[in-house]
Amino acid sequence: MSSNASKAPYYYVPAPTRHPIVTSIGLAGFGFGISQWVNGSTAGMILCLAGIVWTLVSLYSWFGDAISESESGMNSVNVDVSYRWSMAWFIFSEIMFFGAFFSALFYARSIAMPWLGDIDNKLLWPDFAATWPNGGPGGLVEGFKTMGPWPIPTLNTILLLTSGLTCTWAHHAMREGHRKQVIQGLTATVLLGALFMCFQVYEYIHAYSELNLKLSSGIYGSTFFMLTGFHGFHVTMGAIMLAVVLFRTIKGHFTPENHFAFEGAAWYWHFVDVVWLGLYVVVYWM
Repeated sequence: MSSNASKAPYYYVPAPTRHPIVTSIGLAGFGFGISQWVNGSTAGMILCLAGIVWTLVSLYSWFGDAISESESGMNSVNVDVSYRWSMAWFIFSEIMFFGAFFSALFYARSIAMPWLGDIDNKLLWPDFAATWPNGGPGGLVEGFKTMGPWPIPTLNTILLLTSGLTCTWAHHAMREGHRKQVIQGLTATVLLGALFMCFQVYEYIHAYSELNLKLSSGIYGSTFFMLTGFHGFHVTMGAIMLAVVLFRTIKGHFTPENHFAFEGAAWYWHFVDVVWLGLYVVVYWM
């Protein structure tokens, strides 16, 4: 919301728009393209990348319209409440998303592994050892090494925890009307998030080239890359959100009383931090 909220109607309902259908076309192209890409289709790769570009352009236009509506004073306190509930439910859906991946890891390690190693299943897989990580029966999976917590994961943990502090500092500065401190705190947060992603890219290169750890490395490899990869995607999205908030702060869009765009991005960033702490313990230490 902007400082023009006093002029807003009781509840602003935008006119019919092309944005949902246009964005859906881009997402459909992305989904179909990536399904073909993973099966070795060059055309699938092109369609996937085109879908990403299409979606990003559509979202840029869509969010631009939403920002213009806010800055023109169309969003009342009732719209603000709707935004807060929507963001809360969105983060809840993300909790369920990561909960499914953590549950898959727990099931594989604590339920499926002992079950596959019991006396009954020894008749089917006599060479199977119920240990974690696991290479499957009969050495079907290429040998690999696991990813330990030192040094990159621990360093990334420090980076994300520090970014949570700088984000909170920026939030308090926003509420007190110290715009310069807001800009400094948000800049530090975005840079720390970008540095986190650089280290994760390096970690993936190290995993593939030196540890032979890949997505195809059994249940360990698939859960490792699914959990850390999707978290990295969320860090990227959170950093982009905060960068947009930083740009809007520089342009003077927010006031100490009305700045939910900042708060929503901050909620998301703290959620990403908490998920990483779970990943750091469960994936790298256990």
